[in-house]
Amino acid sequence: METSARTGSPVEWALRSAAPADLEAIVELRATVMRPDLERLGRFDEYRVRQRLRDAFIPQHTSVIVANGAFAGCVAVRPAEDGRWLEHFYLDPGLQGRGLGSAVLRTLLKRADADDALVRLNVLQGSAARRLYERHGFTVEAEDPVDVFMVRRPGAGTS
Repeated sequence: METSARTGSPVEWALRSAAPADLEAIVELRATVMRPDLERLGRFDEYRVRQRLRDAFIPQHTSVIVANGAFAGCVAVRPAEDGRWLEHFYLDPGLQGRGLGSAVLRTLLKRADADDALVRLNVLQGSAARRLYERHGFTVEAEDPVDVFMVRRPGAGTS
């Protein structure tokens, strides 16, 4: 268990492997977290936002974030031909802005760096999450009207 305390009270957290039983909690968190950005982009659909995760869920690539003993979010790291894809990184809105996302991301990026692996992700246009990724060494590789595709080379953004 690690501690993250950028602001407010410390958050004790850990990652655990996801199980099929975690799916619906993750689906609902995704719908909650993505709704404001999807609505802003005119792309929110109650069914689709949930079904896309159900269709893409691979428990062996997904970790559940547990904070202060409770479900707090999830993240998936999927192997790719040239590195890894960071996907489905969702954090309970009540825990955002307290350094937990950065702490989780640092842990995952240390693992990727140890394997000399490139990490890719995509984030919605205008999402505040883009700033988090940029702080951790991700740069824009491509973008379209909906998504920004980012990449991080091993060791980028580390101090």
